[in-house]
Amino acid sequence: MKKIIVTLALSAASTAAFAHTGEGAHTHGFLSGFAHPFTGLDHLLAMVSVGAWSVRQQNAKWLPATFIGALMAGMAAGAAGYAAPGLETGIALTVALMGVLIAMAARLPAALAATMVGAFALLHGNAHGLELPQASSALGLLAASAVLVYGGSLLGRVSPALALKLSGAAIAATGVALVATA
Repeated sequence: MKKIIVTLALSAASTAAFAHTGEGAHTHGFLSGFAHPFTGLDHLLAMVSVGAWSVRQQNAKWLPATFIGALMAGMAAGAAGYAAPGLETGIALTVALMGVLIAMAARLPAALAATMVGAFALLHGNAHGLELPQASSALGLLAASAVLVYGGSLLGRVSPALALKLSGAAIAATGVALVATA
């Protein structure tokens, strides 16, 4: 058992050879992919927001899984070289809209909520697929995304309604600022 744990830990920590050198280049291993969503405010807020908002929706247990599944599809499209038009603006708009939904404690029909969350995840996944197209970094990114979305779900469950609404307003304002700079 100890050998299996050590092997898995070393596999997760290993990175691919540096294909790109110089300033701003990403390493492309599992850990790089895992760290990536924590380093961009837009992605961090969107993922936590989806989780926090989803717990107050009908059929809430499916929304985080919908997000992760659509995130994978968007990553595959990005890794294949497809860049959605207006990608950065679209991502910033997802942050603003999620903040508004949380601030208003909006409840949507299950199908609409899943479609919206899926569309948001496609955009975020597309950006990540363009930035981190290697399989090892994609796995790390998916693991971190699951942590953020399900962590947001936990925050949504334990946060008082007023605190959640105020957080939503702050997220919406951040999203508007991100749109202005996109």
